[in-house]
Amino acid sequence: MTIPLFKGIIPPVPTILNQEGKLDKSGMGRIIDHLIASKVDVLFFLGSAGEFSQMSADMRKEVAEFCVKYTNHRLPTLIGIAAPGTEETIHFGHHAKAIGAAGTVLVNPYYAILTEENIYNYYKSVAGEVELPIILYNFPALTGQDLSPALVKRLALEFPSIVGIKDTVDSMRHIRDIILAVKPVRPDFAVYAGFDEYLLDTLIIGGDGGFPSSANFAPYLTKGIYRAFQEQDGNRLIELQKLLSYIPPIFSLESPFYSVVKEAVKMSGIDISTYVLPPAAPLTEAKKALVKEALQRIGAVQ
Repeated sequence: MTIPLFKGIIPPVPTILNQEGKLDKSGMGRIIDHLIASKVDVLFFLGSAGEFSQMSADMRKEVAEFCVKYTNHRLPTLIGIAAPGTEETIHFGHHAKAIGAAGTVLVNPYYAILTEENIYNYYKSVAGEVELPIILYNFPALTGQDLSPALVKRLALEFPSIVGIKDTVDSMRHIRDIILAVKPVRPDFAVYAGFDEYLLDTLIIGGDGGFPSSANFAPYLTKGIYRAFQEQDGNRLIELQKLLSYIPPIFSLESPFYSVVKEAVKMSGIDISTYVLPPAAPLTEAKKALVKEALQRIGAVQ
């Protein structure tokens, strides 16, 4: 096979919660319907913006079950299965398979600092047990450890079920080096930009799409870039990339940025709760005003 299994625009969907911190199924359904209508390509649940790291195991499974069932094969669904330990990760992988997910996304273990060989063994164990495609998730700013291009190539060559990587690294060089290392020997292995602003550059050098958080509230930007790239519409690419440049600064208004994404979704017209799980915090009114200003600049709100 030479064509990636998943490609295009894959929003990391926020988990919508009520004021008690429980899954808000009505709100979750509304954002899923909104994203499907916006013509994104794949839905990713329980990633960083999905607040998986603040959830109990039972809550993670509840969210995964609802989202896969509600999506109902209208789009492929990816479930984040990361955990600090191998056994728990495999458990979440088995659950994703049982509920009918199309694939999994797996950030490397966090907290413990591992040798590269131990990171390799972690992915080897999961790939040997989980009967679903696996997308690697490289986010060294949060895990404390990078997945090197050499390690990614080794995993891609040895495990066919590892089908791609979401590279959330603030450097196009890293994405480039993975593409140059892996694509010649495994052309079906997908490379995705983890940061919104690197989508176009990633496509230009041979990547396959991205996981842009802005696709939750302004899908026309990254979906438009992806379509314009396919159509070789240079003028449209320049126009959309300029508009997209207003988005990354708002993500740094709060850390973690979960409340930024939810407030932007609500401002764009989707009726959702913006509650976030502690220790994440809601946005102040001043920060909400800055988010609204950015959305006005890109035409997402009046």
